[in-house]
Amino acid sequence: MDQRNPRETSLRSRLGYGFADIYGGGAFVVISTFYTVFLTKALGMPTALAGTIPLIGKIWDAVTDPIMGNICDRTRSKFGPKRFYILIGSVISAITFILMWIRVSSDSMTTKYVFYMLMYMLFSTGFTIVMVPYNGLLPDMVDDYTVRAKFSGTRMIFSTFGAILAGLIPTLLIKDNTNPAPYLTCALIFGVIFLICILLTFFGTWEKQKPVVKIGFGESFVQSLTVYKSRSFRLFIGIFLCGQGAADFVTGLAVYYVDDVLNAYGGGRFTYLMAVILLSQFVGTILFTPIMAKTSKKFPLLVGFPVRIAATLALLAFSHEGANFMIILVLSFIIGLGMAGSSTTIYAILADMADVDQLITSISRPGTCSAMATFVRKIATGFSTAIIGVLLAMVGYDEVLSNSGLRQAASTQHGIALIYVFAPIVLMALAILFTVIFPMKKKEFEIIKKEIARRKGEDDSAATPEEVAVCEKLTGFAYDKLWNRDNALKFNTTK
Repeated sequence: MDQRNPRETSLRSRLGYGFADIYGGGAFVVISTFYTVFLTKALGMPTALAGTIPLIGKIWDAVTDPIMGNICDRTRSKFGPKRFYILIGSVISAITFILMWIRVSSDSMTTKYVFYMLMYMLFSTGFTIVMVPYNGLLPDMVDDYTVRAKFSGTRMIFSTFGAILAGLIPTLLIKDNTNPAPYLTCALIFGVIFLICILLTFFGTWEKQKPVVKIGFGESFVQSLTVYKSRSFRLFIGIFLCGQGAADFVTGLAVYYVDDVLNAYGGGRFTYLMAVILLSQFVGTILFTPIMAKTSKKFPLLVGFPVRIAATLALLAFSHEGANFMIILVLSFIIGLGMAGSSTTIYAILADMADVDQLITSISRPGTCSAMATFVRKIATGFSTAIIGVLLAMVGYDEVLSNSGLRQAASTQHGIALIYVFAPIVLMALAILFTVIFPMKKKEFEIIKKEIARRKGEDDSAATPEEVAVCEKLTGFAYDKLWNRDNALKFNTTK
């Protein structure tokens, strides 16, 4: 007989949980696709300078994300601490997103730079307030490995749908990418959408009440960094950083690729390209979710990325003006399917990392694990944006020509094509390597949960040699060093 809470098996619960990731998936697509374009093409900011703004925002995240994770684990609320901050963050997130796209009437590039840097930092803080609790919510809703996979899969469908909205609405409204006005119009539309979706998740989820983690703020940064003691978490971060970074290079360079390499931004072709990539991600997520539940959480990435690498390499032959755009769309559809494999895998694995961490530390701190994963996600976006800016400058990108609506030099066009193809491939290859090494499947997860029950005194069985070996492999700690609070609070504990 199925003893699970009926809420855990209902479609309504999975839908309620997934809504907020329309914000989580959509906001970053808008930013990675259009924010640098807004700064360079609409405002005339140099590419190398514009690329540093998201990176500075990520440095700010190094402060806010650990603090937010600590706050979540320390908070008691009748709603549940994570749902409480999701509620508070809904309004903050909508407002801060809109502020990023307000035009500053100043001839001083320094003034513009400082303003947009501060606005990005405000947005990043709002994102943290929502997404750190949200990423840590599922372990406090559902315990079962397979059910978590279904919730994560539903979340990824919503995330991809958010990405579709974020990719298509701006392309329909921004006909002239040198005009700042439509960017703000898009921001207002998305601010409302994000607010509604986050609130729907607040009302559609639940959270188990548990004792708060009593750790002072002075220990927040140490506590946050100790999650990296977990071998599984370190490998997961490698998958996360490389997988999402590969996606960010595609969205971040899409406008430059279509506009400057293909000379096809007009006539709706950029809209078609983004529609194909995003719709194929949506289809891929729907396909990979049930497959993942029946195989393993690693399977979608191990299948999706090799296919995507092949399609990306093939794209190089058509990366020039006058190329057959239909072939480019077909290859982009395949690329989108591969991107779906990455996102489906990553967030499904994230939900299990708090359990491995708890076995190491004896402390249930999904908020902290979520905070450091969210931080790394932002780091991936920040570095990819900064690197894109530097690489564009290295291949001779001229922002004056761009702001005047003129084409870049032929050598610059070729350089952009090479970046668009090879930068994601390098990151995908690394992500595949980390995924192959990653040690957890359903069997290993169940061993971890059983060992936690033993440590709590809820299971009086003795661990078998195989179970001991699994615990040590997943955690990176000797079996007799597990379940030690000092592992969370000190760097120098012996493994």
